[in-house]
Amino acid sequence: MAEKEITPGTKEFEKMIFKLDKPLSGKNLQALSYNGNQLREIQDGIYVMPVFVADDFNMFFVVSQLIEDDWIMAFTQATIENDNEITDLSDPIPTGEGLNMLGSRSAADANQLLKYFNTLTETKRGEWRLIQ
Repeated sequence: MAEKEITPGTKEFEKMIFKLDKPLSGKNLQALSYNGNQLREIQDGIYVMPVFVADDFNMFFVVSQLIEDDWIMAFTQATIENDNEITDLSDPIPTGEGLNMLGSRSAADANQLLKYFNTLTETKRGEWRLIQ
């Protein structure tokens, strides 16, 4: 049976996660930079980085061992006070669902982010997985 391609913007894509090939460390932190931003550790083993920030909507990467021992790049939304103070983060949002959310706000930003993930895949830093 042929494998069905799951495309961004579809309901099926919301079940996709991006799994890193190696645990996050000082060696690969820089390689995961996006749009001039770097992952920053906010708690032991939990890293965040802004991806899209607007007055009414924001998305941050959250990278951690979210599924068993696998390091996952997911999304979170933040409560931002006083223009730059992050006071709260939402529960992790699967990578595909977060990309679809961003795509409904800004297709150009979602496409740029999809290219970022494609680059990570091509450089063997991670891969897409379907969560069951």
